[in-house]
Amino acid sequence: MLALHAGAAAAAASFAAPALPTPASAASSAGGLLRVSLALLVVVAAVLATAWLARRVRGFTAAGNGGLEILSQLSLGARERAVLIRVGDRQLLLGVGSGGVRTLHVLDAQGTEVVKDAPAAVPARPSFKELLLRSLGR
Repeated sequence: MLALHAGAAAAAASFAAPALPTPASAASSAGGLLRVSLALLVVVAAVLATAWLARRVRGFTAAGNGGLEILSQLSLGARERAVLIRVGDRQLLLGVGSGGVRTLHVLDAQGTEVVKDAPAAVPARPSFKELLLRSLGR
């Protein structure tokens, strides 16, 4: 009967409530939290260092562009635009689209001056009312 009682005690112990945390297990969980926090700080520092390095490298490539400067851009459609660039003493008018880049016109340095942000003479667009009356034939 004693053997039956010992088996029942072992079975009851396996289904018993978990033991309360001891000071040693609380210290180990605090140590784990500290390790996770330090690992997170290392990862954040690595991301910030990579961003800083990428910005510095981009700055070096922009400084050595060989006198290439974008003077103006004009959107011509959803994926097309005209771009005026300066290369040395020449200005190039480029057409940029989904099919590629094409040189539209080459301007020499003699007497060509581009005024940046000049207001373009845009013809007045008809209003919706005028378009509707025109489409109805009135």
